[in-house]
Amino acid sequence: MGDHLLKNTIKVERAKQNMTQADLALKVGVSRKTINTIETGRFIPTTVTAIRIARAFGLGVEEIFTLED
Repeated sequence: MGDHLLKNTIKVERAKQNMTQADLALKVGVSRKTINTIETGRFIPTTVTAIRIARAFGLGVEEIFTLED
């Protein structure tokens, strides 16, 4: 396995739905800081959190998160 980066479109999806990090955090059941660190790529979410984020936007996980080499 090489070094992979988990990219995400959380910020874009939040903007489309006029949602703040705090709004998303409330829907997902995590802190705003957790959303911030996931959004900026400093933290990789658990599978459960990734699924909850995707569901909050009405999307599939792979529509939010992508693995890049």
